[in-house]
Amino acid sequence: MAHIFAVFLALSTFSAGVIWCIHRVKIVQYRCRINRKGQRKGIQTIRGREKDGWIENIASVFPVLLIVFIVRSFIFEPFHIPSGSMIPTLLIGDFILVEKYAYGLRDPITNTILVNTGNPQRGDIVVFQYPKNRRQDYIKRVIGLPGDRVDYNPITKTLSILSSCDNHQNCNSSIPVIYSNVRKYNQILTGFSSNTSDNMLDKSLLNDSSLEESHVGICNETIGHVSHNIVLSDWEQSNLRSIYQGSEAVTRSWLVPDNMYFVMGDNRDNSSDSRIWGFVSEDHLIGKAVVIWMSMDKQEGKWPTGLTFSRTGIIQ
Repeated sequence: MAHIFAVFLALSTFSAGVIWCIHRVKIVQYRCRINRKGQRKGIQTIRGREKDGWIENIASVFPVLLIVFIVRSFIFEPFHIPSGSMIPTLLIGDFILVEKYAYGLRDPITNTILVNTGNPQRGDIVVFQYPKNRRQDYIKRVIGLPGDRVDYNPITKTLSILSSCDNHQNCNSSIPVIYSNVRKYNQILTGFSSNTSDNMLDKSLLNDSSLEESHVGICNETIGHVSHNIVLSDWEQSNLRSIYQGSEAVTRSWLVPDNMYFVMGDNRDNSSDSRIWGFVSEDHLIGKAVVIWMSMDKQEGKWPTGLTFSRTGIIQ
């Protein structure tokens, strides 16, 4: 839907721009004609008649469309969070702004890089076109950069990252990954906290069907100098369990190719990400999620029941 809207906005802006140019040319022609006749009163008459026309109405919308097109295509674009794969950082019903120029100024239709302005870093939360269907937009956290080797143990649910690798064996350095501050939920049946943000988090966990009747914990994960919270479920309740059947005790490894990125959801055991469908190509990137500007109390697939601005702020 977002891509259809981008095409519609581009066509609408272009069409309005053409009509605006035609309108301006007609005004200049009228002025020249009346000036030649020396009938200054006629100018006012013609101007008044033009303002009532449909061309004048469409032309007047062009500056607004142009501003919206520039801002949405190259600066910021709004998105909403429809699922719980990024809990606890982003909750179902959050509305975010994505910085479009963070990873290059791109053609709004083809997503081709026009001007390179930067690359994703470990810990960035990125919006990208789903590799298996570019019409869908996904949001995940960048874990591995080009040349990294990412190891993930599905039992201990821990990561290890080696950088500057030319193959799975030869890597130059290790990126420290630290887990701390574990907060446990017992079947998510405890009462909600008095803090509004924690209250929404508790409700999101409670309303996430993938976590029903499970034991979960929230802990802090630090990758290098970037810290964020993640949700971990019991192995028996993990939606990813079927993927690791037959190799449950085996650590999985991925070597990130050039111009590719390894991404994961913060809801680690209930996220469809690079562990399942592979890497994200650089030309699939849309931008960096930077701000929550509004949040709704909402369950996945249902209508919102409330509105809050308490979660507004910079995304960590």
